[in-house]
Amino acid sequence: MNKHVSGIDAAKLDRLAEVAIKVGLNLQPGQDLFLTAPSAALPLVRRIAEHAYKAGASLVTPILSDEAVTLARYRFGQDAGFDRAPSWLYEGVAKAFSANTARLAIVGDNPMLLSEQDPAKVARANKANSIAYQPALEKIANFDINWNIVAFPGAAWASQVFPDDAEEIAVARLAEAIFAASRVDRDDPIAAWAQHNAALALRTTWLNGQRFSALHFTGPGTDLTIGLADGHEWQGGASTAKNGVTCNANIPTEEVFTTPHARRVDGHVSSTKPLSYQGTLIDNIQVRFEEGRIVEAKASRGEEVLNKVLDTDEGARRLGEVALVPHSSPISQSGILFYNTLFDENASCHIALGQCYSKCFIDGTKLTPEQIAAQGGNRSLIHIDWMIGSGEVDIDGVKPDGSRVAVFRKGEWA
Repeated sequence: MNKHVSGIDAAKLDRLAEVAIKVGLNLQPGQDLFLTAPSAALPLVRRIAEHAYKAGASLVTPILSDEAVTLARYRFGQDAGFDRAPSWLYEGVAKAFSANTARLAIVGDNPMLLSEQDPAKVARANKANSIAYQPALEKIANFDINWNIVAFPGAAWASQVFPDDAEEIAVARLAEAIFAASRVDRDDPIAAWAQHNAALALRTTWLNGQRFSALHFTGPGTDLTIGLADGHEWQGGASTAKNGVTCNANIPTEEVFTTPHARRVDGHVSSTKPLSYQGTLIDNIQVRFEEGRIVEAKASRGEEVLNKVLDTDEGARRLGEVALVPHSSPISQSGILFYNTLFDENASCHIALGQCYSKCFIDGTKLTPEQIAAQGGNRSLIHIDWMIGSGEVDIDGVKPDGSRVAVFRKGEWA
């Protein structure tokens, strides 16, 4: 293969594909792989297929999306069509997951692709898709199988991140940022990941030993108490799916995370980075919680879209995840706003509206949805992360007896 794909280092791209298969998925011999990607990411798709088959994959099935095809829908599609989604496809995907097929998603689309389109149509299409996707999403949220997300530097995305650069330079810069964050700029990325996973495991072990009942966040525009779900468990880095395979679901990852109690969140919080959501930039989010529910939400930009998201369903105004990331994380230190949650959430402490992860409970694999709900786990069609951490945020862990332990000071582990 040629060394460069339009300014992208081919050797590092190949290492990213290898890390996706060996570290991200830990793909098992005889396992099938279902893969989705933007059409721009074909160079990475091809390398991932090679590494998957070398690792013993039975069958690799890719599905590609395309920005021009997506825009054609908004330009020429019938109005009624925006309430439709390919439920037959997602039912098939859910069936594949039930048969232990691994899941890999490559992200790299233009984050502002739909910014000029009718927000009501975007919201309807997203809702229809979320409903149709539910049977497959449940298998991912419940961690039934090994799954992974990696990124490819699409040209439109790169131009959004580096607007002052010529396209090829922007792509090369974004590629290098992705490679560094994904640890494939090292001589031995697989060893680097083993070391990183061990460091994250030390954090989760400490947090799980503390058995906090709540976390208290304070900083500019933020005074927020997040109650933690009963029997919550902290996770981070590599973890083991129900099928017994230990994988890294996100490459890159810098976070340790757990499940908040959906009915025990109080106070106010301000976002510290913009949220890029379905083609809209939502900036300066300010929300107020009462008894777990967002009762007031404002944003300096994208407020209409934010409020539509919050009205998705009953669980959309409650939290499904809280994650801790030091301000000194490599992604934060890069100073780049990626307009992509996979990266931006790893630059900062964050919370997620919507669906919780059942794996963030002690013996979560054995709990029924009813038990998870009783312990404070949230249910929703959405799961949207947004950033609330900075170098000015302090976090205290609150014990059941009310005593407090410093967890973060000025954005760093205390």
